[in-house]
Amino acid sequence: MNRRTPPPLQPIGPRSYDEKTPNASRMYDYYLGGALNFAADRELAERAKTVLPVTPALARLSRSWLRRVVNACLDEGIDQFLDLGSGIPTVGNVHEIVQQRNPDGRVVYVDYDSTAVSHAQKILRGNANAAILHADIRDPESVLDAPEVQTLLDFSRPMGMLMVGILLYVADDYDPAGLVATYRDRCAPGSLLPMSIITLDEVQQHDPATYEQVLGLVSVYDDASEQLHVRGRAEFAAYFDGLTMLDPGIVVLPDWRPDGTTEADAHGPARWLGIGGMGRIG
Repeated sequence: MNRRTPPPLQPIGPRSYDEKTPNASRMYDYYLGGALNFAADRELAERAKTVLPVTPALARLSRSWLRRVVNACLDEGIDQFLDLGSGIPTVGNVHEIVQQRNPDGRVVYVDYDSTAVSHAQKILRGNANAAILHADIRDPESVLDAPEVQTLLDFSRPMGMLMVGILLYVADDYDPAGLVATYRDRCAPGSLLPMSIITLDEVQQHDPATYEQVLGLVSVYDDASEQLHVRGRAEFAAYFDGLTMLDPGIVVLPDWRPDGTTEADAHGPARWLGIGGMGRIG
């Protein structure tokens, strides 16, 4: 396959309302059966599904993994969360998972898409322990020092710093490892950092046909406002340097503390595409 020429890098900062340019979080919403997407998002998402038919299954596996890691954090006594690149709120939101088990649990979502932010604001209206920040995670100071974050979260206590799938959209030019380190270094000892990405390592070994389809998917996202940056297991593992990994370490998403709720997806081709792990700080 010929090497593609990627589109120019997008500037850092919150995005204004734009229904004509396909957006990754709205496409993700569409894969999950949501209604907060526009015609441009649906059109490109359908192209993506033509190239990689298991794209919706991968989205469901990622959403299921998010639920499991949040519950794992709660099991470890974590009661406050910063969800970086949260996307459009959908079924099983982090604050719903948290506050069902701990009504005093606190959650701050961060996303730069105005559609995600405006919808989250409606959902969170009247919830004193949850908020959404309209910011770009590639500018960590604008996130970490924001009043919404400083008011709700106590950085002197352990928290769950969620980076579920978001590094997929961070180009190497923005130093994803450095971003992870910046966020990590602001967290108190005992904090937990769940991270996940899409990788080609496992699928290339187990399912060559799907491997070729993923390469096609990367090209499809050249027409979206966010591009895909698929990374190897070794590079991903380095993001956890200095952290203590929780069992079972870095594995494909359906093998991370499975609970049987995504049985069909867990055994299909999508199982090899996403990997994740959770590290403890300090």
